[in-house]
Amino acid sequence: MNGVIVIDKPQDFTSFDVVAVMRRLCGQKKIGHTGTLDPMATGVLPLLLGKATRAASLLDDTDKEYRAGFQLGYRTDTQDITGKKLQECGERVQKAQIEAVLPYFRGNIWQIPPMYSAVQKNGQRLYTLARQGIEVERDKRPVTIYELILNEFDENTQSGALTVRCSAGTYIRTLCADIGERLGTFGVMSSLRRTRAAGFSLKDAVSLDEAKRLSEQGTLERMVRPTESLFSGRPALRVTGAQARRFCNGGALSLERLPGLPGDGTDGAFLRVLSPEGSFLGLGTVDREKAELSVLRLFYEEGN
Repeated sequence: MNGVIVIDKPQDFTSFDVVAVMRRLCGQKKIGHTGTLDPMATGVLPLLLGKATRAASLLDDTDKEYRAGFQLGYRTDTQDITGKKLQECGERVQKAQIEAVLPYFRGNIWQIPPMYSAVQKNGQRLYTLARQGIEVERDKRPVTIYELILNEFDENTQSGALTVRCSAGTYIRTLCADIGERLGTFGVMSSLRRTRAAGFSLKDAVSLDEAKRLSEQGTLERMVRPTESLFSGRPALRVTGAQARRFCNGGALSLERLPGLPGDGTDGAFLRVLSPEGSFLGLGTVDREKAELSVLRLFYEEGN
């Protein structure tokens, strides 16, 4: 199989657990995922099958959307409810107060990665140090919160839920902790469901149980989407037969021979390159200095 299958990751599974299950169900070893989800998180986990794994390094900057539960009043060493409780605060917060502070977290903001994260410090993962009881200084990182909405808040239990649409690399549990701090109390993430990633949403996803059922029926391949779907937002360029052969052999295409270049055609822009029949060949990058469209990544199948 070559392409993308979107899994609705169950709770208490790591992303690698899901990959292991799908390797068995798909009968192939070459499977990768497009972004790790913590074990407590559920939701959209696109998996790359076969030749689609070549796309992994090109998807790091994709935006994501979450529905996150939060609890005010205490903090933990992991910034979520699975961690060790460190401190409590009896300060009571009203819904209007939360609405008032959310604008501070919209747009471009800075976050300090949590100790329980895969970020590296001097060659070591932070979570490895954290498990040894070691806390080190971490540099702030820029992230972007495109949308932040308070869906609900119970003033009695001091718990609620947020919708967050953000850039890659955003830590939602850190966002919950920072919101709590801004409110003069503490906050932890109580649940997390990823509703969109890599251009796919929950409506595109299949559960692991459903994937197992389809595998037993021999129909799992129907859920595999073409690799091209990962780049559906990119402009498409249909080339001639001769140009397709040259491109598939790694050769650059002259921009002069590509009339009607789609998109803005700026230097560095990349396009979906299609055969005369519309088959996806790969991605090309515009190089204005050389006046050519060079090969960024090939995905074509033999015989296309």
